[in-house]
Amino acid sequence: MRADIGDRSRTNAVATKMFFRLATEWGLSRQQQITLLGNPSERTFYRWRSGHVAHLPHDTLERISVLIGIREATHVLLPVPDRANSWVKRPNEAFGGRSALEVMLFGRVEHLYQVRRLLESWNA
Repeated sequence: MRADIGDRSRTNAVATKMFFRLATEWGLSRQQQITLLGNPSERTFYRWRSGHVAHLPHDTLERISVLIGIREATHVLLPVPDRANSWVKRPNEAFGGRSALEVMLFGRVEHLYQVRRLLESWNA
């Protein structure tokens, strides 16, 4: 049982580290980061950002997983890192002129999946 807890703890730590790296690459504000993580309290957000991650809610881990998938898909489609990272902020006809980030910031996990599905369709 202890190995499971340790594995989960390591998974959570790696996931948050990857999220904050993605947030830097995308140039996200603190509030945007909090929204994409599912609106944890500011205290929890700052604990996670400083690397103190005892437990991530399933919803937050799912959100991070989807966001990492979005990041990876953009880097496959646009192999120049600056172009891939800026894609999320550019207006997109597929989203009615909104950027992918604007769609994701509606705040529900379904909005993250909407962006990911679009990228997956382009990678197919």
